[in-house]
Amino acid sequence: MANEFAIIEQYFSTIGKPMEDTVLGIGDDAAVVDIPQDQQLVVSMDTLISGTHFPPDTSPADIAYKALAVNLSDLAAMGASPAWFLLSLTLEESDDRWLTQFANGLKQAADLFGLQLIGGDTCKGKLAISIQIAGYVPRDRFVTRGGAAVGDIILVTGELGNAALGLAQRKGEVELPETLRERCTLALNRPQPRLELVPFLRECASSAIDISDGLVGDLRHILDASACGARIARGALPVNAWIEQHDCYDYALEGGDDYQICCTVTASRLAEIERWNREHPDCRLTAIGEITGSGYSLSDGDQLVDLAQRQGYRHFD
Repeated sequence: MANEFAIIEQYFSTIGKPMEDTVLGIGDDAAVVDIPQDQQLVVSMDTLISGTHFPPDTSPADIAYKALAVNLSDLAAMGASPAWFLLSLTLEESDDRWLTQFANGLKQAADLFGLQLIGGDTCKGKLAISIQIAGYVPRDRFVTRGGAAVGDIILVTGELGNAALGLAQRKGEVELPETLRERCTLALNRPQPRLELVPFLRECASSAIDISDGLVGDLRHILDASACGARIARGALPVNAWIEQHDCYDYALEGGDDYQICCTVTASRLAEIERWNREHPDCRLTAIGEITGSGYSLSDGDQLVDLAQRQGYRHFD
């Protein structure tokens, strides 16, 4: 059975293309990096725990890919470009087959998104993966949750609810058509961080957040930080045909794990939104409502549903 140092050397010492700003990577007590001139460092961390963030029988490659992707989603929401990451891996045992698949999935994601693993830790315990990720943004060009203003348009990327629907399928709660099942399973296991949206967010967004715990709960964070309200329209939500046909919009509203981006822009930015959608059909922005002075509601036909007491996923509740 390999010890922690052998595991690091064998599986994780060469993940990701070396970055020019990395002075010292894996192998010492800590890593050393340079911060490019006129850039600011944006840092985030997420932990994925078996049975909470992914089913225990999820493939190791998918676990690794998702662990990195969800952290990249945080960077994207801030308008930052990824640079490097640290990994803390807790394992019940040293399993060569599991570690090989996990390392391959992590390397695939690191290569795809262009960042380097520069250090971390391994220890024994219940399976959990923590990643600290860092990226750069031009000075004072970062995007926060706190800039939304009355009259701003609320936008979301992609489709909502697919990951939650994929989890429901996996649990046997729904039976999806085969083609949709594959799409939703992919959304659950391999979310796509919307890094391509970063230039648009820096230029146009007044606020942004990634949708990890469900649209209703995550949009609330923007409203709280910006001291405002919102009205969204159920009929405007970008969902797949199955959700629409079966009237199962809660998957999109509260399901979580979408890792799409919710952002706000002023109405004067309509031309930029239209241009973005023409040039990026796979990351289409959909207007779902607007920022108001107070309140939080969902229009559903002639009905107005109060969202004030609706919450997304929260640990310890």
